[in-house]
Amino acid sequence: MMADFWKRFARNRGAVIGLAILAVVILVALLAPLLFPQSPWRMVQRPFLPPFSMDQYPLGTDALGRDVISGLAYGAQVSLLVGLVSTVAALLIGIPIGALAGYFGGWVDDALMRFTEFFQTVPSFALAIVLVAIFQPSIESIIAAIAIVSWPPVARLVRGEVLSLRSREYVEAAILSGQSNLTIILRQVLPNTISPIIVLASLMVATAILLESSLSFLGLGDPNLMSWGYMIGAARTVIRQAWWLSFFPGVAILLTVLALNLIGEGLNDALNPRLARRGK
Repeated sequence: MMADFWKRFARNRGAVIGLAILAVVILVALLAPLLFPQSPWRMVQRPFLPPFSMDQYPLGTDALGRDVISGLAYGAQVSLLVGLVSTVAALLIGIPIGALAGYFGGWVDDALMRFTEFFQTVPSFALAIVLVAIFQPSIESIIAAIAIVSWPPVARLVRGEVLSLRSREYVEAAILSGQSNLTIILRQVLPNTISPIIVLASLMVATAILLESSLSFLGLGDPNLMSWGYMIGAARTVIRQAWWLSFFPGVAILLTVLALNLIGEGLNDALNPRLARRGK
């Protein structure tokens, strides 16, 4: 089973490239304390040291003399942490709501979908800004805000999948056998919705990274943590004088988000081979 999955996944070259890029980003994030034992906030050289002018600081320094490559490595930790944790939190909110709405239907479906639509009527980025500003910028408030604005698509996806599954023969057989609704949802219905949820989750991680970078760019990031968005925001006033300060973090965000989107496409092809063939 897993062998077939990886064969289908490997057929998508873009997905393999994306997986390789993401592996490098994860490796850099994990090894950051070993590669750069000093704090990324510490001044190590003169300000505005151009990239590739010193072997010890290959990407130069920023306006305060801080090592740019060190900031990128520690920023990878923040981006991946926010992306993964906020996505898991959004799934924990969206999956139960979507499953209950799709399985029971009727007034339960109407009430839960109206609740979901309430969150979708407000622009997600604007709502995230308001939430972070209310609870004060911190890694916890950023994760919570991104999770709150990210769960509605999950709920709608799961609801649609459950609606198509609840009339299947094996679900009706489980009902006739006397299994409880909770048991049927957990054992019969949700396991068959895993594939689209996994694909959506990979794209949600990319969106969460962009949201965190945007919040940090506006000065709403955690003031105690170095992040890619903060690096770009701090460099926007000197972009003509020191182009590299915003260029390298921007490339890091671009490559990471692109890698996650490529992986999502590969997962879709691997988990839904029939849809992939129809598309071709």
